Amino acid sequence: MASTKQRQSRPKKQEKKPAKKEKWNAPTSFLKGKTVLVTGGTGTFGRAFIKQLLTFSEVSKVIVFSRDELKQSELAAHYRTEPRLRFFIGDVRDAERLKLAFDGVDIVVHAAALKRVESVEYNPFEAIQTNIIGSKNVIDAALYKKVSKVLLISSDKAVEPINLYGATKMVAEKLFIAANVYAGKTGTACSVVRYGNVVGSRGSFVELIERQKETGVITVTHHHMTRFWIRVDHVMEFVFEALSLMQGGETFVPKIKNMPVIDVVKLLAPSCKIQVIGMRPGEKLHEILLTKYETKQTYELPRMFSIIPVGRKTTWLKDHSLVAEDFTYSSDNVQFLLSSDEAAEFFKI
Repeated sequence: MASTKQRQSRPKKQEKKPAKKEKWNAPTSFLKGKTVLVTGGTGTFGRAFIKQLLTFSEVSKVIVFSRDELKQSELAAHYRTEPRLRFFIGDVRDAERLKLAFDGVDIVVHAAALKRVESVEYNPFEAIQTNIIGSKNVIDAALYKKVSKVLLISSDKAVEPINLYGATKMVAEKLFIAANVYAGKTGTACSVVRYGNVVGSRGSFVELIERQKETGVITVTHHHMTRFWIRVDHVMEFVFEALSLMQGGETFVPKIKNMPVIDVVKLLAPSCKIQVIGMRPGEKLHEILLTKYETKQTYELPRMFSIIPVGRKTTWLKDHSLVAEDFTYSSDNVQFLLSSDEAAEFFKI
């Protein structure tokens, strides 16, 4: 368990109130005059990130890099009066296309990935080409074009992975952290963010509940399954804060809370029956955001944790301390459990 000091340091208001009612905490001055490119820019994360980016007048240009021309055209139509927005059709598997797209770019947020656990299990090499080789291509293009910051959007499934998707994200994380060793004089900093289930995202469990409500039966895979939960607005603030802090080599993890999956069903669909269908291939009973080995190099910040590789010098470390030696960050830890009141407010979508 964490120390008393750690428990007290975790702010409660972010879980109790939707972020849109709170003051924006992440700094934005680092975006002044910058060109930001998002791979996978037409996905759930990409669209939300771009929407937030365009609210900041400091940003000079926003580039969407993705494979889907239809989604790009829809996004372009939605922002038809926004002169700062540009679009690149491309695949992260195409190294040359990335180099072309990264020309003049200051910040890259790498969100492109094959993410469906079941699909990845049955199409393993496709996932390897996109999630691993594609990530390596992003790094190489960023170094070649001397991009200032490159941030990988990772997943809790990268921690002690038991499925191929998690394994590919773990390798992608390793590639990003190692890239700082050979970045040399390019000045390129590569870092990682990882977090849990995003409430309301495409294909999420909460979305599944909403779809199944009409049938009167909600399916879950295990009675005792737990998950970390985070809202899209919290993800955005977390990612922007990580971008402002990153100096290369860090893995940032937000302070978020957990709740049993079956309790989420009871909260969102109280009149529905619950059917337990059994765990799927590659599915975990509980999520882990930090391993016991990573906590040895994990520092606590006000709204997040940061893993710093051994020997890596980061200027802001002097203001923060390592977490307790017995610290654990898994979704079955009652220390991080959403209270009934918090959950009722949190799952208002």
